[in-house]
Amino acid sequence: MKLATLRDGSRDGQLVVVSRDLAQAHYASGMADGLQQVLDDWNFLAPQLQELYAQLNAGRARHAFAFDPAHCLAPLPRAYAWVRCDPYAGAAPTAAAWSQEAGAPLLAPRAHWAMRGLQELDFVAGWAALTGELARACTAEQAGEGVRLLTLALGLLAPGGQNLLASAFAPVVLTPDELAQSWRAGRLALGLQVQLNGRSFGLCDMAAQMPQGLGDWLAALVQERPLACGALAGALPVRDADAGKGYCSIADKRAVEAGGEGQARTAWLRAGDVLRVQAREPGTEAGPFGAIELQIT
Repeated sequence: MKLATLRDGSRDGQLVVVSRDLAQAHYASGMADGLQQVLDDWNFLAPQLQELYAQLNAGRARHAFAFDPAHCLAPLPRAYAWVRCDPYAGAAPTAAAWSQEAGAPLLAPRAHWAMRGLQELDFVAGWAALTGELARACTAEQAGEGVRLLTLALGLLAPGGQNLLASAFAPVVLTPDELAQSWRAGRLALGLQVQLNGRSFGLCDMAAQMPQGLGDWLAALVQERPLACGALAGALPVRDADAGKGYCSIADKRAVEAGGEGQARTAWLRAGDVLRVQAREPGTEAGPFGAIELQIT
């Protein structure tokens, strides 16, 4: 099933079920007000939402309305944790390889972010899982089973920086079964399309260069302490061994340029730049999550 959080004036927004084609939505009122509530009581609420999802896709939901991503918030505007790893770098999963992004704002999928005193920015594009509670020292298989929902993620950071200044997420989160064979062994086997100011920056395979699945990485994270239900766990930036497919961060592209030509040519992000990130399913132009559109001001 597919879910989204709509802006309603509250901090946590209003949960809606979204049709498979992202055309229609239906409020989850009477079942759950917000996504955190669903994650907290997954085994009871998820089947009810799945039934509503089936009715919506069949055209039988009585109060369906047109879905507009511009009205979405981040799926969990106040996630209990936002952690990220870099599973594409080739290193073994360890707890120390995860970054805690406490305090970085979680932006809506259509958002503006003001640079204020900054002159330049980098970005990292990838994907994220929303988890149930993961027990301390659980196995990789158990951690993988704790992945409830998947979405796309885009982070902003200072050039050379480690911590994200802000993060944006796709309008839709979905259960792994929605991806069928495109979700395999904790890997998201889709293309990640990144556009900068309307021009292609990358179309990278999100699975090919990921030696260990997300379950292995999550198991490493919780070796010493558990992970709360309602955490966001990100894998970014995506990297592809084929440089012809482009990049999912400016730093990666500049590093290749410097290594091959002696100097980096690609400019960092500046005010006025617009990023668009979307997943691409094999043989289609459509994306299952909708698009992130972030303007730097």
